[in-house]
Amino acid sequence: MSRFLDYGNSDFRSVRDSNFVDKSGLINVLNEKIGKESRFMCISRPRRFGKSVAAKMIYAYYDRSCDSRELFKGLEITKSPDFEKHLNKYPTIYLDWNRFAAKDKNTVVKDAQIAIIEDLQQVYPFLDKNETHLMDALEAINDRTGDRFVFIIDEWDMLVRDVNEEVQKEYVNLLRSLFKSNTANKIFLLVYMTGILPIIKTETQSALNNFDEFSIVRPVKTAKYYGFTKDEVRKICERYNMDMSLMEHAYDGYIFGSEKSMFNPNSVMLATEDGEYNSHWSKSAAYTTIEHYIKIDSDNVQQKIIKMLNGESVTIKTTSFRNDMKNVNNSDDVLTLLAHLGYLSYNPEDSTVRIPNTEVAEEFELSIGESGWGEVSAALTDSLTLINRTIAMDADYISEAFDKYRFESSSIIKYKDENSMACAITIAYYAAKRYYKIYREQPAGKGFADMIFVPLHNSTRPAIVIELKHNKSAQGAIDQIKNKNYPSALKGILRQIILVGINWSKRKAKHDVKIEVVEP
Repeated sequence: MSRFLDYGNSDFRSVRDSNFVDKSGLINVLNEKIGKESRFMCISRPRRFGKSVAAKMIYAYYDRSCDSRELFKGLEITKSPDFEKHLNKYPTIYLDWNRFAAKDKNTVVKDAQIAIIEDLQQVYPFLDKNETHLMDALEAINDRTGDRFVFIIDEWDMLVRDVNEEVQKEYVNLLRSLFKSNTANKIFLLVYMTGILPIIKTETQSALNNFDEFSIVRPVKTAKYYGFTKDEVRKICERYNMDMSLMEHAYDGYIFGSEKSMFNPNSVMLATEDGEYNSHWSKSAAYTTIEHYIKIDSDNVQQKIIKMLNGESVTIKTTSFRNDMKNVNNSDDVLTLLAHLGYLSYNPEDSTVRIPNTEVAEEFELSIGESGWGEVSAALTDSLTLINRTIAMDADYISEAFDKYRFESSSIIKYKDENSMACAITIAYYAAKRYYKIYREQPAGKGFADMIFVPLHNSTRPAIVIELKHNKSAQGAIDQIKNKNYPSALKGILRQIILVGINWSKRKAKHDVKIEVVEP
């Protein structure tokens, strides 16, 4: 059986037999490029965002060795006037680099070429039996038969992420010999590559600068085809009787170009299988952890991550990033890489990044704890206990905990006013995001409450209102909550409301805490 050429549609059949979300409109984008100067394209998105599923669909559509008409029945692409024109018409090569993951990395580039050539020799027996260079084999086929190929490469960047520089260089040279040669336009009707990273840069430009790249920075027409849109997730929630608001809290938050609300599709589907909104990120992000990268350019990176943990966005420059995981030199490179990996959401309108959702936030908590960020690490480690002791109205514990963290003397978070205190409090209560939506400076009653914790639909915990004071008194904070009627913002929530006043006294170098409860 062929492994790379004329492979058939069995992989896409398996996809269609599962919970397939129709992304076949992507094929219209590709059909517009067939045989044109823009025929070379590279799609980069985070892992588990549907790239491999799309590659299997595209292969099943173009591959000449099978009849995929029934597989596409009822899908969006069938409405296109060009559907029949390109359906199962072309010799198609499908190279998934995961097939070579266990191979010797020092010989993998040569091994892959030989494996594909062996498939070609079965269909084109006139090929030289000793041929070892893929482009020479394809040229010989085109000269003899006139056949022109669709070439699909999945996980194109595996040999950029995981190998030494010599193998990386050999691999990039292979891609250049295939797709930047004088005869590339003659041989290839369409080249479609997918990966986590955009095409690696040499100096300041792409190593394959004839490719049209569709990344998180510039997704344009491909934006809605990788990841689930809000409408798609809403339909999934209706089908599986899942809570849309909880799905958003856990897995939403990505921005891809014009699509302002994209979900991690792998996590959404696993949630429907489990019936719970658990974190699946660690299971799907096996290529790297963020612990290594958040130590690079540490001061700037730490400051920016603290801002994002507090719900803020951070401006970055993406242009210096060389699109590999070894040449990461400053905070802009770190945050750009983390965006490509899916740990951050990039907004192209203002060139900012932020932490997209609670699933990913848990990864930052874990990595910061393991990286040893002093008082921040300690606070995140104790965070769940802190929220539980707050609900238990243990004011002494809360006071002692904040004194222990010594945020006020931190190089990362330094008390200047109530706003900087709110930053520290958010870090200390970070685990509360698993059970609450947390609002800062929320309009309430006759003013703005510093922090309000609104329980999620699946949480039985009480609501919490926190007021902060700087060199005043904790009792004054409680009085302000009552006098300005901040609990009115929780109207309709029929459960206890915990009122928390926290004051930092610089003279005493101590946090004073008062806690009261309002019964429903």
